[in-house]
Amino acid sequence: MIESFDIAKGPEDVPFYAGLLLMSYSLCQAVPTMYWGVLSDRIGRRPVLLIGLTGDLVTFVLFGLSKSFTWALVTRSLNGIFAGNSAVVKSVVVEVADDTNRPRMVALLPLMWNVGVIAGSAVGGLLADPVTQYPSIFGSWEIFREYPYLLPCLAGSLTTALGLVVGLFKLKETLVVGPAASAQDEAATEATPLVATPIADRAQSRSMLSLLTPTCRRVLALNVLMCLAISMYYHIYSMFTASPSRDGGLGLSERSIGISLAISSVVVLYMQLVAYSKLTLKYGALKCCQIGLQIMIPVFFAIPWLTMLASHIEQSMSGFGDRQPDPWPRQATLEYCVLWALLLLLLAVRMVGDILAFTSINLIVSNIAPSAASLGAMNGMQQFTGTCTRVVGPVVSGALWGWSVKHEHIYPFNSHLVWVLCGLLIAASWQLSLRLPSSVNVFASGQGQQ
Repeated sequence: MIESFDIAKGPEDVPFYAGLLLMSYSLCQAVPTMYWGVLSDRIGRRPVLLIGLTGDLVTFVLFGLSKSFTWALVTRSLNGIFAGNSAVVKSVVVEVADDTNRPRMVALLPLMWNVGVIAGSAVGGLLADPVTQYPSIFGSWEIFREYPYLLPCLAGSLTTALGLVVGLFKLKETLVVGPAASAQDEAATEATPLVATPIADRAQSRSMLSLLTPTCRRVLALNVLMCLAISMYYHIYSMFTASPSRDGGLGLSERSIGISLAISSVVVLYMQLVAYSKLTLKYGALKCCQIGLQIMIPVFFAIPWLTMLASHIEQSMSGFGDRQPDPWPRQATLEYCVLWALLLLLLAVRMVGDILAFTSINLIVSNIAPSAASLGAMNGMQQFTGTCTRVVGPVVSGALWGWSVKHEHIYPFNSHLVWVLCGLLIAASWQLSLRLPSSVNVFASGQGQQ
């Protein structure tokens, strides 16, 4: 898409402009996130979700009509603004659930996200520039010749349109307002007014700063450290696996990298659909978060050592140059099979830790909200901090990776640097999680706690 705008002077400039598009989306998603959450506390979850779906639908189609980089940048930024209300979805899920099924329902959110990312990437690649890819079908469609990236945007907008229709006709308001809700939210005292104030009205008098209790600050700091480490990991993994062993990588082909991710992702289905809810009900969200963080620490320190095995394989196998062949080639040696077995094992263990830690932190953030009227604001603050790290993480990891492979330094300032930093961030997250009270396992909004 960037190449069609004729803004990049050469192929080496394309990643820069593609990064600007991604960064503009993330920044514009982060800025209004907290305000969407606060707005949903005041006017309700349903109208905010419908506004977001409508805006997302319109701006995504406009993005498909891009014929210049400026148009693409503006429409993508607007799309990010309306996508910022995704934190409201967490509030809805938490409010419609109860203590028996809340962990499982919260675990479904990242599962749906992962399915959407995989399906969206596939649809985008298959439907982009349909006139060129499928001339027998779309060769006579002038609109797709004029706007080669409109079709995948229209296809993606179908799911948004479906969500909008369901929201208009099926979604009910989940934020309970009125005297009954207030009676549950506050314990009656001599100072309690005879006529209770609706939650939505009282939410307007609560400032964002009033929600930042010591526990809340620790939870948000924990979320920042975790998100920063994982955003750095996701950005560096493709570079690590694709780079030759002399540059601290594994020298895998793009097909091999995709297969490694696909195989390890099988763990997601079992963990989020079956295991997580059982573990949370037995041990609590805080303990599951701590276990997940502990699991990931050794993984980040271990992954870069696979380069030594890849280097040995590269020297012993001839005819493949700097890159290794696709997985399980005819000439595959025992060492090559061991390399793949270790890589998949580490990826699977990391995925287990990821699900335990991040699903638990989502649950903990909802648990510490003092009332239903502040649930949107709490989820908004978490979404804001997480989105900001998705902007910072790739920049930091990319810069450190480039610096570390260009200079021959001793461990840990060699090609292990980014991985060591990810491990230290997760270790710091685990230490911080030990300072959280066990009360974060209790859904405060449902217990009437302030």
